Formats: sequence, C-alpha cells, structure tokens
Amino acid sequence: MKKFRHITAITALGLTASLALAGCATGNDTAGGDSEAGDGDKGTITLGFLPSWTDGLSMAYLLQDQFEKLGYTVEMQTLTEAGPLYTGLAQGDVDMYPSAWPEVTHVQYMEEYGDDLEDLGAYYENAKLTIAVPSYMDIDSIEDLKGSADRFDGKLIGIEPGAGLTRQTQESMLPEYDLEGEYTLETSSTAAMLTVLGEAIDKEEDVVVTLWRPFWANSTYDVKDLEDPKGAMGDAETLNFIGHKGFAEQFPEAAELVKQIKLDDDQYGSLEDLVVNEFGEGQESEAIDKWLEDNADQFDWVVTD
Repeated sequence: MKKFRHITAITALGLTASLALAGCATGNDTAGGDSEAGDGDKGTITLGFLPSWTDGLSMAYLLQDQFEKLGYTVEMQTLTEAGPLYTGLAQGDVDMYPSAWPEVTHVQYMEEYGDDLEDLGAYYENAKLTIAVPSYMDIDSIEDLKGSADRFDGKLIGIEPGAGLTRQTQESMLPEYDLEGEYTLETSSTAAMLTVLGEAIDKEEDVVVTLWRPFWANSTYDVKDLEDPKGAMGDAETLNFIGHKGFAEQFPEAAELVKQIKLDDDQYGSLEDLVVNEFGEGQESEAIDKWLEDNADQFDWVVTD
C-alpha cells in the first residue's frame, strides 16, 4: 500500500482490516484493469471507494481509464464503510475518493478530517438523499408514514450502518417526523436493501426504503421519492473528487483533469447504468470504453490513447 505520509500503527491496522474485509484489489489485478494503459511514469494514484455505492464505483473506473492514459499507474482499493475510507484519505493511504458527498451526507467526516483533505472539484450537482416507496403505493410524503407503521411491519429498510444516509435518516428524519416510536431503521447493506425492495415490488407489497440520487435503482425499480416538506433529509449537494492534502501538487495533471469533469443527469446515468447493469462486475473497462465511445464528443477533457 502506497504511503503519502506517515500513518499510525492503529489507523493502519484499522484500514488494513477494512480493506481485507472488502476484498481489496490493487493495481492491474483490479477487475477491468488495463495492463497496457499508461506507463506509470508519473506515479501511482490510489483510488478508494465503496463498491456498493455505485456513484463512486462508476467514477473510479472512469478515472482509472483517464489517469492511465495520462501516464499514471492506478491502484483501486475497495472498502465497506465510509469512515475507514476518509481515515485512509486523511492519512495518505488513499489518494482520492472519486465521489464524495461533502456537504450533507459525509459532512461529519469533512469536519473531522477536513484539514488533511483537498477538494478537487465537483462533477455532479443536485445529489440528494431520499426516502422512497414503490410507485403503486398511495403514500406521497414522509408525513404520510405517521400512523402507517403496520403497513411496513414497523420497518424502514436502510443500507450500511456507517453510511451518511443512515445517519441522516436516524438522527434527523425519524425524530423530525415523530416516527421514532413507530419505525425501526433496518440496516445491513445496499445490496440487501435492494433485494428487499425488489421482492416487495414483485409481490406488489408495501415497503419503504432509504435511497439517493443519482443512483441507477431509481430507474430500474418502480419507485417514487416521498416529499420531504420539513427538509429532514437535507438539502441537495454536490458529488466531489476529494484527495489527501497535497494531491494537486503531487499529481498536477490528474488534478487538472478532474477539475474539468462535469456530468449532467443523462451523462451520469448512462455511465452508471453501463458499469453496473449492462456490463457488470469484471467488465468495467469495457463499460468505460463504451461510455467514452458514446459520450466523449460532448466533452473537451477526455484523454484519448
């Protein structure tokens, strides 16, 4: 694992354990890695992300392609929780998180580690956390959940315990709408949440889940966001590239590239859909090739061979 600056033994052990749990893949052994791309003369950039959070997954593979074409070597490190990822960033074990939610979802980590992080720019506007139900349900607002717990067995289906979405739901939404006595937030993983959601929709049963935008599941599953009149899920925010302090000085061409990347809903949606759904695990590089083939002419930042 590449070090940018000294990391304490305790933090290193914690990060190493998290990487091991997540099945960390590095370098050109990474699924979709292109061993021919780039000669690595400009140094090694380590991208850290949570595979279950597919905005980071999609952007990581896009940046792997682009950075390698610039001449960097790219290592991919997968983790299971946001906390160790931000710790790794702050300590320099991870060079960049390619899809951070710094304004609302990950604000606690920005406050804790901000002095050791470098904001390299936003690539997407209007990201937001949501509470959602199947479109066939007669509930349209979070306010409508009050008194309706029996329809959901008192369960709100969530994702990872350490997710910012989980914290926002537990600490803000449930108390703001006086739902704490009626509902239990069931946490597990994004994949588990989607399984419950999909099975409920197949049976046309009632279910309420935590979701977010942008996320491919919003178009794949027949769901609708519940209105949030009290704003308890937080304001819309940006998705940013966050590096360790000193990233731009160490990797100037990479920093200049990401500063230019801006994606709208259609562009981002097609990227995530190709990487996650149409091609899937093990074919990420092919998905990126297809996305660049279809979209490169819309941008002036794309690096070609």
